[in-house]
Amino acid sequence: MGRPHALVTGGAGFVGSHLVDSLLADGYQVTSLDNFGSGRATNLEHVDSERFRSLDHDVSEPFPDLGPVDSVYHFASRASPADFETHAVEIARTNSLGTANALECAREHDATVILASTSEVYGEPEVHPQPESYNGNVTVRGPRAPYDESKRFSEALAVAYEQQYGVDTRTVRIFNTYGPRMSPTDGRVIPNFVSQALRGDDLTVYGDGSQTRSFCYVSDLVAGIRAFADAPTDAAGEVLNVGSPDEVTISALAELVLEVIETDSSVRYEPLPQDDPTIRRPDLSRIEQLLEWTPTVDLETGLERTVEAFRDELDGDD
Repeated sequence: MGRPHALVTGGAGFVGSHLVDSLLADGYQVTSLDNFGSGRATNLEHVDSERFRSLDHDVSEPFPDLGPVDSVYHFASRASPADFETHAVEIARTNSLGTANALECAREHDATVILASTSEVYGEPEVHPQPESYNGNVTVRGPRAPYDESKRFSEALAVAYEQQYGVDTRTVRIFNTYGPRMSPTDGRVIPNFVSQALRGDDLTVYGDGSQTRSFCYVSDLVAGIRAFADAPTDAAGEVLNVGSPDEVTISALAELVLEVIETDSSVRYEPLPQDDPTIRRPDLSRIEQLLEWTPTVDLETGLERTVEAFRDELDGDD
């Protein structure tokens, strides 16, 4: 029997590239499908394995012949709020047509699908922290809708494939994640703060800074995803929050970044973008119960590692 073959859509992306590393380390044959719209070739340039191949492909188009596939990690999609308006149609297509193609691939090969959903399916939550049973409060016509609603649709489509065709689908709702290989121009808060501080610019806080997020370091996230993917078949059809339970205000995050980087930068305030959630924290009781998983990297340690990676990248751009 040959090595198991894992397909990672969005394999050149921030999370996808870390998944590629984890799967290769465990002996998998790995194929990445990525059109490098937001994924970066530099995220995979360290990979030196005959068990890996990277294909330049838009997942909203039918998949190429990949040979037998044992697991499909569907992680393709722009996720930066900076892209929600400028790439709205592409995002919607990736999370609808792309998800359909990923599920069809799994159906054809009797493979397990690990679907990357998002905490954005909860919208501006009226329940806190957010359990998987909460159906959310999403604005369907706002600037975030192409991302939020297409992710909600991708979950519905995965459930339909499970119900109608028996495809083993496992959905992870990913909360705010950070770490090396995020683009300095990503547009999310930690890359913004770290890049601004390293350049000596003031940190831009939107709103009054009282809004909260819960930040999970990427190695913890990948460990949770892999544990879910490798769980017995009774995990089929499950949806799990994956993230950090440690909630922090954006103002407090800005102060911590300034401490870690030791810069003379200060903080400036700008208006809060439309439909930007004011609170965000996962209820992790389900994943703790099923998988005995909990994150281990604290925010300060994770920021120190992220700053080091960003500093190397920004120095290389000079």
